[in-house]
Amino acid sequence: MENILSGFQSLRNINLKNEILAGLTVAMTMIPESLSFAILAGLSPLTGLYAAFLMGIVTAVFGGRPGMVSGGAGATVVVLIALASSHGVQYLFGAIILGGMIQILVGTFKLGKFVRLIPQPVMYGFLNGLAVIIFMAQVAQFKVVKDGITTWMEGSALMIMAGLTALTILIVLIFSKITKAVPASLVAIIIVSAIVYFFHVDTKKVIDIASVSGSLPSFHIPEIPFTLETLKIIFPYSLVMAGVGLIESLLTLNMVDEITNTKGKSDKEAVAQGIANITNGFFGGMGGCAMVAQTLVNIGAGARTRISAIVGALTILFIILAGSSIIEQIPMAALVGVMMMVAITTFEWASFRIITKMPKSDIFVGILVALITIILHNLALAVLIGVIISALVFSWDSAKRIRARKTIDEAGNKVYEIYGPLFFGSTTAFADKFDVTNDPQTIIIDFKESRVVDMSAIEILKKITEKYKAQNKHVILKHLSPDCIKLLDNASGFIEVNIQDDPTYRVMPK
Repeated sequence: MENILSGFQSLRNINLKNEILAGLTVAMTMIPESLSFAILAGLSPLTGLYAAFLMGIVTAVFGGRPGMVSGGAGATVVVLIALASSHGVQYLFGAIILGGMIQILVGTFKLGKFVRLIPQPVMYGFLNGLAVIIFMAQVAQFKVVKDGITTWMEGSALMIMAGLTALTILIVLIFSKITKAVPASLVAIIIVSAIVYFFHVDTKKVIDIASVSGSLPSFHIPEIPFTLETLKIIFPYSLVMAGVGLIESLLTLNMVDEITNTKGKSDKEAVAQGIANITNGFFGGMGGCAMVAQTLVNIGAGARTRISAIVGALTILFIILAGSSIIEQIPMAALVGVMMMVAITTFEWASFRIITKMPKSDIFVGILVALITIILHNLALAVLIGVIISALVFSWDSAKRIRARKTIDEAGNKVYEIYGPLFFGSTTAFADKFDVTNDPQTIIIDFKESRVVDMSAIEILKKITEKYKAQNKHVILKHLSPDCIKLLDNASGFIEVNIQDDPTYRVMPK
């Protein structure tokens, strides 16, 4: 309980007005998105709203990043569509529960910290690709369904929708420069909604997507057989959903860390995401993760604590129970305009300014991650590919940097001073440094400026020592770090080398 309460700052240090208004704004932008994702997955619209409420409230209270907003996100729902269509919604709920358990295990074993290994070019590509996805999702709102066929708006309907969207963007831009006391996005939604209501403007509204009225979510155990066969069906989907959800959530956490200059707790957030998804599975929500767009709306509105996310979640619950008639009349143009502004601000425009100063490999990685995100809508795959390519580039660069300075010491021994790490990528270049035939009886390999990293390094040392041994010469390894010595000790029996004991130097106390 102390950990939960510690996330709430003293009331004297909280701008409650900003937190409450930010929460209301987040709720307004989350509702149409949650409805759209639920319908896309072939689920009841209320399934999306339940997810928005349950994810929001659980992660706000138990999460590791104040100011971050979670809900029924499309990234996690998309991977479950095939399961829902082939086996039914009950299997989907079962997969969500299992996915939540996997996320809790990740957080419990403190694996969330590995998100720190994601390079900056991958982050740029992730955010830029996400910005394009958010923007294109809003463009899709300019479509209408007529006689079961989806078509683009035409004539006056298109002009009105475009005009109201432009007006929303204009209000956000102007009002944000006038004052930060009230979120500009909330002001824009209220003004545009008032214009549509009082002037009886005929335009697309939230009710045209789906009804948002309903009752409290009720507890139920998914109606699926508890057998090994069921586990085989849902486990692959659960694993992918858990991975996608955690990657998006922890990337969002890092993004908020950078914006607010504070530090979130990735492992605590992973556990909270897991608890929230388990809750979703038992209470009829479609599951989810952190929502980047809504988090940016929240942070942009001045929210810095858990209060705003709690207010947003409770607002959604209130709307489900009592306020649906009002929310259903909000014009979609207002919400589209707000989300387009979020997309514009999410895009890392700075990446264009520094593109000529970045290594070509980093530029390639950033563009590739963005394209995979945009084309496949698979954030996890995009990030994974970006990290793999970045790791391969780093390995290649590190492999090229291994060098050897060759000298003869006073005893006539040849000394190879190695510079750069000895690992799988540099073993070939390392082996080329030695002249076995012409070297004297004893050679010393000095690792003062290097280190033995992996099994490939041990293998190449074994081969070199065997070559020298075949000519009745022997090798001494010098200045090995403690971890390198431990690595070689663990390989005893596989490789036998003469490690020269170096003196331990101590500073004499004054």
